[in-house]
Amino acid sequence: MFEFSGDGDYLSRRSVWVHGPVIVGAGPSGLAVGACLKEQGIPFVVLEKASCIASLWQNRTYDRLRLHIPKKFCQLPKLPFPQEFPEYPTKKQFIDYLESYASRFDIKPEFNECVKSAKYDEACQLWRVKTVSAAGSSRTEVEYICQWLVVATGENAECVVPEIDGLKEFSGEVIHVSEYKSGEKFAGKRVLVVGCGNSGMEVSLDLCNYNAKPSIVVRNSVHVLPREFCGKSTFELAMMMMKWLPLWLVDKILLIQAWLILGNTESYGLKRPSVGPMELKNAKGKTPVLDVGALQKIRSGDIKVVPGIKRFLKGAVELVNGEKLEIDSVVLATGYRSNVPYWLQETEFFSQNGFPTSLFPNGWKGKSGLYAAGFTKKGLSGTSADAIKIAQDLEEVVVEDLKQKQRKVSCHRRCISQL
Repeated sequence: MFEFSGDGDYLSRRSVWVHGPVIVGAGPSGLAVGACLKEQGIPFVVLEKASCIASLWQNRTYDRLRLHIPKKFCQLPKLPFPQEFPEYPTKKQFIDYLESYASRFDIKPEFNECVKSAKYDEACQLWRVKTVSAAGSSRTEVEYICQWLVVATGENAECVVPEIDGLKEFSGEVIHVSEYKSGEKFAGKRVLVVGCGNSGMEVSLDLCNYNAKPSIVVRNSVHVLPREFCGKSTFELAMMMMKWLPLWLVDKILLIQAWLILGNTESYGLKRPSVGPMELKNAKGKTPVLDVGALQKIRSGDIKVVPGIKRFLKGAVELVNGEKLEIDSVVLATGYRSNVPYWLQETEFFSQNGFPTSLFPNGWKGKSGLYAAGFTKKGLSGTSADAIKIAQDLEEVVVEDLKQKQRKVSCHRRCISQL
């Protein structure tokens, strides 16, 4: 290791050889892979740019958030949720579960390590993962060298902030949903929520509960389903039916159930897509909205549904239908995206959108020791499936690699003994 100074800062560089895989990301995906590898006795290093595990859940989610589907579909490999947890655990309960998961499997990530690049060295047949960490006035660059690389940064690594005409000139507060905690500070304010997915709907409901006046932008068609039907999770019912029935029939049944409970959502400005909810989820990864109370507020007029945005004005928004709406604040519930293309120097396994080119269930393994976990668009159950397959594959690869090295050592010793 050597040091040199520049611009008043001290920059140190060092290289670290990792005997097992390097896992990038200490969210649920990285933890799940780590736990499965730990059970196989395979050493690894987890790199995390934040100062905690599951930073999305800890730092960039709103207070009222709960898991939208039953806990049994969200547990990670080898450790179920505590029995006393409710069917839909709260944000705090899920974070507690992840903390106990990391502790149970003794997973200790290298925190504050931001991966700047990861490249496969063809000459050495090794991965070179370069990170930068900052502590006070010092900066440290580390190059991790390994045979296997697991990309576990997930589908939601970066906020998506759309470019909308006039948004920069809008005089009120504009935040991404990742900055939203509760509607308390918006009491009495006219708030425009841009985006009508699960986050947008739930934030609109939360704003109502704090006596704000939300309007939600519904630019495209959207499937809204009840979270439960006759006391059973809609998601669980769908999974059960898909084992025995064709997808089109499952969608028909789900839409009939939705009509019976929610009524005709199109009458409230929520047009349904022509493709069924599960078919759309499987084809494009677009999750239906599981209603937890927002639709009732839309029916009562407490949440106003508005069409797409044409442009923002100083204290208002002009909609595509020509209507002008005076507003005080904007919450951009416009989602997240993968950040893999920014740091992974590889173009065959991952596409430009940051997802594996092969769809689930085949998007977990690339070439040259490259793996991916948590890019299935199947939620935490997809993450678990990836983690189990990666650990099983690495166990075979590592054992074979060890055998080859032992054969080389034995051959070398025989050669020496014959001299």
